[in-house]
This record gives sequence, structure tokens and C-alpha cells, in this order.
Amino acid sequence: MGPPVTGPACPFCNPAPERVFLTGTLVLALWDAFPVSPGHALLVPKRHVASWFDATPDERRELTETVERVRARIEQAHRPQGFNVGWNDGRAAGQTVFHLHLHVIPRYEGDAGDPRGGIRWILPGRARYW
Repeated sequence: MGPPVTGPACPFCNPAPERVFLTGTLVLALWDAFPVSPGHALLVPKRHVASWFDATPDERRELTETVERVRARIEQAHRPQGFNVGWNDGRAAGQTVFHLHLHVIPRYEGDAGDPRGGIRWILPGRARYW
């Protein structure tokens, strides 16, 4: 994992216009530049803030409310069978761009051999609970 991205190099402070597909009062929705599945989207606050815990209550509210709108857009275009929604908060959690961003990742039948456990598999040695 390379160095964390901060400052003027932040890709979410001035995203390419073709990536922006929804604009709210405090939040943008972008198509991920490196999607892990068709329709992978990111929700980012317009204000440069690194962590969910540094975001204002209004920013957090708009981020969570926007997930539904983004899900509807993805479903319309891609027809996934499920979703993973979440964010990486801090270097130890895998965050590499230190501008808060929520991933909305569409999931498709057969895209993983055994999807049970979902995000639990970020720590593979501890993921299995069955």
C-alpha cells in the first residue's frame, strides 16, 4: 500500500466531472475510478474531511440518506443481487485517500466463490464464524 493521499492531490476534492453522477447539498456521488464491480460508487462530502468521526452530523446524515439514491441508480443500470456498503476509517483500517468516502459496491451472484461473511473477511484469520 503506497503513501496516503492528502492535500492538493486529493482526488475527491476536485473530481473529474464525468465521474460525478449526483450532487447534493453537502455530498457528491462519484463512480469509482478503480471499481471492484460494475456500478461501484463512492459518496464523498464536498468538504475535505478525513474521517467519519470528523464529519458534521449534517454531513453524516446526508451521506447515509444518499446511499438509497445511489443504490437506486446502480440497480437501474446494473441489476446487482446485493450490496456491500462501508468505509475505511484510518490507516490501520486500510484508508489510503484521507477524504472520507463511503463505498457502495454492487454484488453479483457468482462474483465470489463463497460470499458468506462479507466484510468480515478483511481479517481472514478471524472471519469464519460458522
